[in-house]
Amino acid sequence: MNTKIILASTSVYRKEILEKLQLPFDCLSPNVDESPIKGETAQALVLRLAKAKAVAGAKLYNTINNNLDTHKKDVNNNPETKLDKISYIKSGSNEIQPAVIIGSDQVAVIDGKIVGKPHSSDKAIKQLQQASGKAITFYTGLSVIHSQTLQAFSLIEPFTVHFRELTLAEITRYVELEQPLYCAGSFKAEGLGIALFEKLEGDDPNTLIGLPLIKLIQLLKKHDIQVL
Repeated sequence: MNTKIILASTSVYRKEILEKLQLPFDCLSPNVDESPIKGETAQALVLRLAKAKAVAGAKLYNTINNNLDTHKKDVNNNPETKLDKISYIKSGSNEIQPAVIIGSDQVAVIDGKIVGKPHSSDKAIKQLQQASGKAITFYTGLSVIHSQTLQAFSLIEPFTVHFRELTLAEITRYVELEQPLYCAGSFKAEGLGIALFEKLEGDDPNTLIGLPLIKLIQLLKKHDIQVL
């Protein structure tokens, strides 16, 4: 039986990145508390949350499948019972389809401090003023867990953005145009945010958007899933 791929995220950007691999997958919301623990480093935070999201996704996937499996058995005993056509159970089989669940989390660090999402234009402008002429390092935690064996492989991938010297007018104009209010660091690298940078430093530009594909391919291979 083929192994299903589940992305434990509701992020549109992570979904778009994963689609580059041209593998079928579904998305689940992991519903994990992302609050940092006092004294926790950025690296420890993203690794913990990536693992937590993958585990939560696996539990949710298994719960859905167990409920559907029970429902399917009820249908066999009572043909009048309706069974919704949901892809989590392989058609024509009572066996639950195994899956690998991908969890990912990312934070940005500038001047040794974690930078969150601004949530307002004023805070976005202040964040970009702080970043002007400096480097921001993004740490992305990645975890891939098997739904049945619960075997997990996890890692942390860094990526650094070097900002050019920015004027207040440039910053204000950028925030007005792109409204990066829910992006750590107050920019969208996949959009106009590229105009803010002097250079990028890292192994995989997808990491900056939230999902390091090169490392993900390696972790999927550990679960016997080949991209090519």
